[in-house]
Parts: sequence; C-alpha cells; structure tokens
Amino acid sequence: MTVSSPPKPATTIDSSRLEGLVGYNARRAYLVIIDIFLKRMAVYDLRTVDFSILSLITHNPGITSRQLSAALSLLPPNVVGMVSALEKRGLIERQPHPVDGRAVGLHLTAAGEALVSEAESTVEQLEIEATSSLTATERKTLIRLLQKIYRA
Repeated sequence: MTVSSPPKPATTIDSSRLEGLVGYNARRAYLVIIDIFLKRMAVYDLRTVDFSILSLITHNPGITSRQLSAALSLLPPNVVGMVSALEKRGLIERQPHPVDGRAVGLHLTAAGEALVSEAESTVEQLEIEATSSLTATERKTLIRLLQKIYRA
C-alpha cells in the first residue's frame, strides 16, 4: 500500500473562472464602492436606501410611496416605514396629491433639500474617486451596460 502525500497548497490563486463571471465582478466592484459610500454617508446618517429615496423625491417632487416602491423594487410596507423615519427626521413631508385624492405626495423640507444637496455632491465625488481607473466614456458605458442587465 502506497501512502500518498497531501496535495501542496497553491502558491498562486487561480481566480480566472470567477473573474469571467458578471455577477462576481459586479459584486467586487460594488464592495469597493459601497464601503466608501457607507463611510461618507455616515456623516448624514443615511443608508443606501435612504439616499435613494431622498434622491428620487428630490428629482420627482410629489412622488408617491407606491411609485418609490416600484422605482426601487422594494415592498410597499417597507417603503412606508422608511418614509416615516425620514419624515420623523424632518427631511420630508407628505402633502395631498394634486391629481389623485387618495394618494399623498412626498416632498423635501428645507432641511431635506440641504442634506440631499450635500449628500448627492458627496456621492458624485466618491463615484469619481472609486472609478478613477475609468475614463468618463468607460464610466458611462459601464453604467449603460449594468442598466441593460437590471432593466431587461
């Protein structure tokens, strides 16, 4: 009977299979960006979903919770809780919808406008830094290609 020796540990790691997968690469890029995002948004006490909600309200005054749910692929009950939390912080307010009497439109308060303005500038800067190895054209192409996946 021959005793075989245990396999030698790899001195280099072959990750070529993983690196050929879209999901793996998207996740690795996400981890780089989200780490910076979370650190910089901590100053504003914003999570990614809070930032997304506030940004949508900023650029779509009067948007409803139902529209937010659809735009962000979130369950309506979850959005209601998030909207309530942002309202308690004095960042947004509910106003009667001008067309649909059953709906309530969401609007930023003055404090919300100031916070979102700063937060969006911070995010724009961090994205430029995080994608500094890309040209502006490559960055636009990357965004377009990623959107083709989730908008399909």
